[in-house]
Amino acid sequence: MHQLPPYAIVGLVVLSGVALFLAGTQGTRLLRPAAPTPGKLTTYECGVDPVGDGWAQSNIRYYLYAYLYVVFAVDAMYLLPWATVLTLPGFGWRTLAEMGVFLGVLAVGLAHAWRRGLLRWV
Repeated sequence: MHQLPPYAIVGLVVLSGVALFLAGTQGTRLLRPAAPTPGKLTTYECGVDPVGDGWAQSNIRYYLYAYLYVVFAVDAMYLLPWATVLTLPGFGWRTLAEMGVFLGVLAVGLAHAWRRGLLRWV
């Protein structure tokens, strides 16, 4: 049996993926009911009717709260895997010290934000 070159196999896999995607989207387009009405075609956002031009000013503090949340959520994402492998062989005091430095840097950032008054909800 003749073997295909590696790039030909990759090309066939890509082409089959594109074909499956197109078959799925066209299949749903053929099978779904289509009854557009003006009510269905309007913009819908959180139960509020769209009124006005959509421009609204927001306080910059809300973006700061979101940024701080993301920073500490990423921190938690790094802590969980670290805590699960800490007791394995090869991980010990050095790993604990590295995580201490990581948490120390985060604590300095949190202390700086607190000192500047960035954590007050006003």
